Amino acid sequence: MNVLEEIFGVVKPIIGMVHLKPLPGSPRFEEGAYDLFETALRDAEALKEGGVDGVQVENMGDSPFLKPGEIGHEAIALVAAVAREVRRTTGLPTGVFILANGVEESIAAAKACGASWVRANMWAYAYIADEGFVEAAAPRAERLRGIDTPVSVFADVLVKHGSHFITSDIPLATQVSRLEELGADAIIVSGERTGAETPLERLQQVKSAASRPVLVGSGITPDNVERLLSVADGAIVGTYFKMGGVLANPVDVRRVREVMRLVRKIR
Repeated sequence: MNVLEEIFGVVKPIIGMVHLKPLPGSPRFEEGAYDLFETALRDAEALKEGGVDGVQVENMGDSPFLKPGEIGHEAIALVAAVAREVRRTTGLPTGVFILANGVEESIAAAKACGASWVRANMWAYAYIADEGFVEAAAPRAERLRGIDTPVSVFADVLVKHGSHFITSDIPLATQVSRLEELGADAIIVSGERTGAETPLERLQQVKSAASRPVLVGSGITPDNVERLLSVADGAIVGTYFKMGGVLANPVDVRRVREVMRLVRKIR
């Protein structure tokens, strides 16, 4: 049994995204903490009603994001608090991710709220993004996640919204192997930006190189879910599940049901 089946209890699990509104301290913060909880729980409950297998809580509203080590303590605390309520209310397996590449911060939040996994944009190597030069998280994060309750790491390869030119001389298969060597429990493959379809060819290349489960990280729709999940072991879905397919909108339970109906056919 792989880590996805251990956490979710099904093959090819679908993880729905709970995108938080801007948190205190971020440039676009306008609401009180109570409203943050209300909107997060509304989306989480819609995802559960639609049939997803797990949810991931993420501070998407905090753009432009800070680099690891610069992320405020208030963000870590609020993500942990919201994720705890999401987990308690829905009963679904829950993960957290604090942008940008705040893997240590995410692990701290996960341990505080009982989350099962964190996402790591850059677990091995380094890349250039809006935040500047972003280093690999594994050397420090591996030491932290060994404390107390274990937390799984779902790690991106060639993460979206970043330039990988400085590691372009490293073959994709080698990058996948290195992620696994440094402790990643599952590998995420995404498109070029949030909501962009994950290229099937890249997904196939990663799947061929990986010994651990591979997740689609972006761009799942009813039109491609069967094709992409014929290769991948599961998927993270955010944009399509929102009303009108607009990232900033609330979750549309009808869209969730539409995708999950097709996923059940694949299973």
